[in-house]
Parts: sequence; structure tokens; C-alpha cells
Amino acid sequence: MAVRHIIKIDEELCNGCGACVTPCAEGAIVLENGKARVVDDALCDGAGFCIPVCPTGALSIETREAPAFDEARAAALMVERGTLYIAQRCFRCKVSEDKTPLMPFRHRGESLWVCTRCLPTLIHG
Repeated sequence: MAVRHIIKIDEELCNGCGACVTPCAEGAIVLENGKARVVDDALCDGAGFCIPVCPTGALSIETREAPAFDEARAAALMVERGTLYIAQRCFRCKVSEDKTPLMPFRHRGESLWVCTRCLPTLIHG
């Protein structure tokens, strides 16, 4: 086992909305008994795309001993589930990540995606 980044879910804060499941294309996060949980550390790449979409702040990254990320298994599961590519869109201009880079963004209590063209307007008005 290696020391690496893994998603940690605080069950006390988790409201079971499932918003974190979709950004986890590898399938490491599932809903069980009304709560999100990391089902297999070997499927968690530690990228953290699930973190900004959590409305309650229940997700964080912890550094700890865990099995190595199983990229081949994660890729096979993504193909099987059809999550190999989940295109996101900017919440303002609706442009796809195929056209311009997107970043996770919190706005008025929501976790959204914003493109690099719209972000300066949000920052500077």
C-alpha cells in the first residue's frame, strides 16, 4: 500500500443527495443506506471533482495509506457504466468542456461548472 490522496466523506454532514456520485466517473462513490460512501479506495483517483458539488461540505481529501489507484479497473468500469466521458457545461453560457476549459465553482449556494470565459465576469462584475 502507498500513501496517497483519498476522498473522505463525513457521514454526519452527508444528506444523501447523491450529487457527488456523477462527478466520480470511476465509480468510487456510491449511495448506500441514504449516505454517500467510497466503496473501494482502489477506484478513487483522489482528483476531488466530487468535492465542490457537495452542498453540505461533507467531502474532503485525506492523505493516508491506501491501495494503489487501479486505473485499468476504473477505466473498464467507466466503459461498462457509460461514464467514460461525462460532458459538463458552463452554467452561464452553456458551452461544453469540449470547447473551452471548465472549473468547479460555488455560486449562490450551488456547486456548478463555469468556463474560463465567464469566470472573469463573475469575479469582476
